[in-house]
Amino acid sequence: MAYKLCFVILLCSISSSLAFAQSNSAQQTKPLVESSQRITEYRLPPERHQLAHELNRKYFAFRLVSIVYGLGVLLLLLFSKVGPRLRDVAESISSKRFVQALIFTPLIVITLALFQLPAEAYVHRLGVAYGLSIQTWPSWFFDWTKLQFFTIVGATLFVWLLYWIIRRSPGSWWVYSWLASVPIVVFLVFIQPLVFDPAFDRFEPLAAKDPELAASLTRMAQRADEEIPVDRMFWMDASEKTTTLNAYVTGVGASKRIVVWDTTIEKLTTPQIVFIAGHEMGHYVLHHIVKGLLVYVVGSFLLFLLGFFLINRLLGLNKERWGIRGVDDYASLLVMLLVVSLLLFIATPVINGISRYFEHQADTYALEITHSLTPDARQVGAQTFQALGDQGLADPDPNPINVFMFYDHDPIRDRVKFCLDYDGSDK
Repeated sequence: MAYKLCFVILLCSISSSLAFAQSNSAQQTKPLVESSQRITEYRLPPERHQLAHELNRKYFAFRLVSIVYGLGVLLLLLFSKVGPRLRDVAESISSKRFVQALIFTPLIVITLALFQLPAEAYVHRLGVAYGLSIQTWPSWFFDWTKLQFFTIVGATLFVWLLYWIIRRSPGSWWVYSWLASVPIVVFLVFIQPLVFDPAFDRFEPLAAKDPELAASLTRMAQRADEEIPVDRMFWMDASEKTTTLNAYVTGVGASKRIVVWDTTIEKLTTPQIVFIAGHEMGHYVLHHIVKGLLVYVVGSFLLFLLGFFLINRLLGLNKERWGIRGVDDYASLLVMLLVVSLLLFIATPVINGISRYFEHQADTYALEITHSLTPDARQVGAQTFQALGDQGLADPDPNPINVFMFYDHDPIRDRVKFCLDYDGSDK
């Protein structure tokens, strides 16, 4: 849905993570690719190749359809005057603007969430059908409910602040809103690993679950001249819900940390995990989170500026038809979501292109940092991506348009080739 797309894309622009692959059995402990196996290119057995291509095609079609569907829902709500009706309900209960926001915003969030629920359930069904998820429907729905709670809390505060600024500065509200959004985003990135993530998954100190891996990560950090205390390295219990393998960097400042999923530890060899750790260390050393925040600052400035003109233009043409009094009317929120969704859709290839650039830099850093720590680091890197691609059903031949629009990492095929061809000259 449009409003969730906004949050997701903004968060993608300010954080970097290496999304790995999936496996077919959460209990499998044998390495997916043995150290002795030589990789010359990314390839899948014919049957898995067909499954990977089929799944990739379904995801691509879903993304395109969901964008059209989300915009269609917003237009439907606008022309059916749902916003003004919910605004009238809030105003009939209280004349105080903050109280009105407390009533209006949750109603809008719930309305949009219910429209989006079938689409989100379809994505979960795909994951289960292709062996990428083992989460039960009750567990999934409980997570969905928690997500709506966090969305309602955050959206209510944001909507109240936004419209408070609009009423105070009707001609330049977009500038002040943009300035206010920067510390808000930094704060959200800071508290994500402290508040949001633990609400959905269980985390424990990596040193307590796998002391050897924690020691290897510490040595990696020392070699990189990056001080990352061992108490900022975490093990995550992913196998309760998913068969996905993942490791990522999250947070900022004092909340910044490295997280390794238990499935990753179970299914990869030590050299392969060291390579992954090198990639994650690259995000630290190369300051990708800070750079991502800078990208957000510039990109959101353009977003607010263009949004200001488009919102005024749409309201000027459709204010009476949609039953909206003006831009300072809470009912105009749906217009704002429509405009922001359109602008973010247009910007998606740029945002994902920047993400791919950061991830490629991190791949390069992983090869560099593991060169003297792991024999034949290039082959280990290729083995890692081969294993992750195979178990995650990564399409060996993805649609180029899909890659351009929606891939925030290079295709596995290209990452394997890069590892094999790397000679130290790619900086």
